Amino acid sequence: MDEAAIRAFAKRFFDAIEQGDVDTVRDSYTPDVEIWHNFDDLIQTREENVETLKGMVGRISDRVYDNRRLEVFADGFVQQHVLRGTRKDGKRVSLPAALIVKLRDGKIARLDEYIDSAHVAVFRQTF
Repeated sequence: MDEAAIRAFAKRFFDAIEQGDVDTVRDSYTPDVEIWHNFDDLIQTREENVETLKGMVGRISDRVYDNRRLEVFADGFVQQHVLRGTRKDGKRVSLPAALIVKLRDGKIARLDEYIDSAHVAVFRQTF
């Protein structure tokens, strides 16, 4: 993929999450994708991550990725952003993050996500 194609892919991927389109997210991953989070040091599979995203979509409305800063490299990209939304209790929340994404055959083969665990806890609260 050239730089323009990678930029377009990244935009579609994050736009899909904003819209709650988990099928597009699932289709953006290779079957053997590894999704790692710094706050728990675990690797999720494609289906585990899709379930996580379904839960987030169900808990957080008005999702938007603000301040997207995208840097492209030969086989992937790095993006910094702030995911904002509204919890079911009406509280506005934000989740600053940085992701390193490695692509293979036009899909995400590895995603490393760096976020502050304190922000994750607020995001995941349910009422």
